[in-house]
Amino acid sequence: MISVSGIRGVIGSALTPGNALDFVQAYATYLKQNSPKPTILLARDTRPSGDMMRHATIAGLMASGCRIVELGIVSTPTMQFAIPRLKADGAICITASHNPVEWNALKFFQPSGMYLDRAQGEQVIRLYNEKNFACGSWADMGTLETDTSSIEAHLEKILSLVDVEKIRARRFKVVLDGCCGAGATISPLLLERLGCDVTVINGELTGIFPHNPEPLNENLHQLSNAVKMHGADIGFAHDADADRVAIATDGGELIGEDYSLVWAVAHVLKNRQKGPVVTNLSTTRAVETLAQQYGVECHRTPVGDANVSGKMLEIGAAIGGEGNGGVIWPEMQLGRDGIAAIALTLEFLAVEGKTASEIDAELPRYAIMKTTHEFPKERVPQLIQWLKSKEKSAQVDERDGLRLSFSDGTWIHVRSSGTEPIVRLILEAETREKALRVQKTFAEEIESLAGAW
Repeated sequence: MISVSGIRGVIGSALTPGNALDFVQAYATYLKQNSPKPTILLARDTRPSGDMMRHATIAGLMASGCRIVELGIVSTPTMQFAIPRLKADGAICITASHNPVEWNALKFFQPSGMYLDRAQGEQVIRLYNEKNFACGSWADMGTLETDTSSIEAHLEKILSLVDVEKIRARRFKVVLDGCCGAGATISPLLLERLGCDVTVINGELTGIFPHNPEPLNENLHQLSNAVKMHGADIGFAHDADADRVAIATDGGELIGEDYSLVWAVAHVLKNRQKGPVVTNLSTTRAVETLAQQYGVECHRTPVGDANVSGKMLEIGAAIGGEGNGGVIWPEMQLGRDGIAAIALTLEFLAVEGKTASEIDAELPRYAIMKTTHEFPKERVPQLIQWLKSKEKSAQVDERDGLRLSFSDGTWIHVRSSGTEPIVRLILEAETREKALRVQKTFAEEIESLAGAW
């Protein structure tokens, strides 16, 4: 699957060394429009296919005459923070993030540390399709060096932003599920420096994920059980590259991936600073409820880190993110940072002086449901037009698929996945019973249309 943020697929079929090499050279050619020998950071998660992808990436960048600075196995947010710090022209992270182990991907970044925006990504795709790459002679080959400072620099920045002493005073007992991914290189260190009693599960850097790495409730039973077994105050789980984080309360209750952001929004607006909030069209309206409560605006964007962080930069947002466990804290950086989100969450607990379950009970909560349905990508526009014509009483937003908002607060969002041949149906209502009824109606319509076409 090719998108403006990079290329992703199952290793050996959709994603091979050949198409990875071509995409890397397209990105290098794009960067060379502004710099004759661009500096590009390279990082990866722990997947077994990562080393193969690393070699293909290095070959493409060296052939294009780039200076490569390799960070090794680090989290995506660690690499993003390093881009402006090391004055790089761009970066490539080899990670399929929340996808299963058989997948891998190349993600491309701007000098600011943000993902490529749509216009930039489309330029790279055009160069990839044209196959007219910048390729040097033997005398113009690129160079390769390593940098081992990125994890420590990331940690120091996070610790400079939160009230470390207040967190340490609580002596939190924490369970961390590292998912055998890149987050296990940094989050245990952060928790130790915050004075926590840390139990790490799945902390080995094998890349053989013990469960589906997407931090959804159904994948995190091990975390929930470990929190209860150890009598922990809170539990955290990362996906494979740690740009996301999920939370379990002191009772082992999994609060849901949307609520990592809800917690961050509540803490920042109540205890740190008032300012606009940005989230995507698929995220719980609890974010809007909190924004209204604290008298600030809530802006919604199409799904995608680049869309949310771009809007945050534009309006000077105080906090933002996506309802997938992705918290974007602009004091830290304009990108999803699951490691910084852990520190922010612990600061919330420390400042409030309450348990995680007590805090969660005080926050607004609605019944959100997310399902996926196989659907041909080329037929999605027809599906959207049909649903829009059928629900004439709804408020319509077509910036990213179709979002229908109803007068009772119920909303649905239907969109084509950017990385898989499926349609995502996200909806939310006041009660679970109402959400189930709405989900049944729309799921049946989507599936019947998929069969009809």
